[in-house]
Amino acid sequence: MRRFSSFIFHKILGWEIVGDFSSKTVKKCIIIVVPHTSWHDFYIGLLIRQLSSVKISFLAKKELFKWPLGWYFTKVGGISLDRTSGQNKVEAIAEFFAKRKELRLALAPEGTRKKVKEWKTGFYHIAKTAEIPIIMVAFDFGKKQTVISKPFYPTNDIKKDFKHMYNFFIGVKGKIPEYSFDGS
Repeated sequence: MRRFSSFIFHKILGWEIVGDFSSKTVKKCIIIVVPHTSWHDFYIGLLIRQLSSVKISFLAKKELFKWPLGWYFTKVGGISLDRTSGQNKVEAIAEFFAKRKELRLALAPEGTRKKVKEWKTGFYHIAKTAEIPIIMVAFDFGKKQTVISKPFYPTNDIKKDFKHMYNFFIGVKGKIPEYSFDGS
């Protein structure tokens, strides 16, 4: 399956991967994927997951885990999330990390596929609560590159940390360029 994924990713789509998931030694982390502008991000993510040989999970609304596709989303690393308001989702997701020996969780900090000026902060607070690093992943459709950062451990300065993370994504173009996050 890895060869097939490589053929699709490199030969058919013409993409390359820059960086890696830290020699696979990081067993728990939040992976933020930016920009999230299209459903195309999903299959790019699945291909990267296959090529990196690292198990990466993702959160999705619980409604997606119903028949007929629920089994598929679970098989490819999906974790069902109840998005009903009034819940402490940061604590609930941090608890996922406490209960597992290994969990790499991919999230889209924009929270939507539309254009945003700033990210939601939940992923950051999850990382702080669970005491795990954040790995930044850029899906650059303009350059046909997936760029993977080294693990970044959040400090107690959220403004400085977000500036650092925003800078990683400057110039990155999503599938729908006008929805891309520009880091400003």
